[in-house]
Amino acid sequence: MIVIACPGQGSQTPGFLADWIEDDAARSFLGTASEASGVDLVMHGTVSDADTIRATETAQPLIVAASILTWRALASRVDLTDVGVAGHSVGEFAAAAAAEVFSEVDAVRLVGVRGRAMAEAAAVEKTGMSAVVGGVEEDVLAAIEAAGLTAANRNGGGQIVAAGAFDGLATLAESAPRGARVIPLQVAGAFHTTYMASAVPVLAEAAAATNVSDPSHSLWSNADGGLVTSGSAFRDSLVSQIAHPVRWDSCMESFTAAGITGLIELAPAGALTGIAKRGLKGIPSVAVKSPADLDAAVQLIADAA
Repeated sequence: MIVIACPGQGSQTPGFLADWIEDDAARSFLGTASEASGVDLVMHGTVSDADTIRATETAQPLIVAASILTWRALASRVDLTDVGVAGHSVGEFAAAAAAEVFSEVDAVRLVGVRGRAMAEAAAVEKTGMSAVVGGVEEDVLAAIEAAGLTAANRNGGGQIVAAGAFDGLATLAESAPRGARVIPLQVAGAFHTTYMASAVPVLAEAAAATNVSDPSHSLWSNADGGLVTSGSAFRDSLVSQIAHPVRWDSCMESFTAAGITGLIELAPAGALTGIAKRGLKGIPSVAVKSPADLDAAVQLIADAA
């Protein structure tokens, strides 16, 4: 099985949509998505600088719209009926659109709400996140807990992201577990922890008014790596996930159990294929960063057929 992976926050880079919007259909979709999300996605995806697109309320709809845009481009060239899909953190909304749990417009609308609510929650108290790369997993988890932090993203491939107060992150950096590096991340707050609790009811209210369907593709959840069977249950999981850890490691374990033969990461790609090289060793992957990468993605699907 080929798995299509939708990246999360932090994957965006300045100008990454410039090549995509040369296509009229892509530009039209981004216009619709901009209106739905309340964010000028064309401007932020082409000319805005790194600091501007790092803002949570901008980054989240930008990333999800880009992934949906890539899915649409790939679907226009190859049959995607038999692929599975999964998203990392906010990327789950793009995965939900690909699996037809939400409409594409509803997905970006909800992410607009999510991004603004999480930005407001992050502004209440200064918190952050740091990636811990390497080390023995049990030692890393123990060090994170000892510093009063949360293992917010358990990404697999030797990477765990710690989140919480800055003093705790400093403590973790000063006493990093043997063989591990602690790398501060440029994010606005401690996502996927209880610091985001105030954003949950805001998204819940918006999500309650959204039509949902059961997934049309195999779809895995960040909550536990399990296969999604109920669209309404997945909607509820996406809401609660704001304040709960991401288990991408469990997703990759499920991909392996399902017999994954290749992974394609949608734009803005790179982070998940990087993790896959360590966590899914031997599995070929393609990062679709620009339209020029679509040929390689189509070939990977054709080879698996």
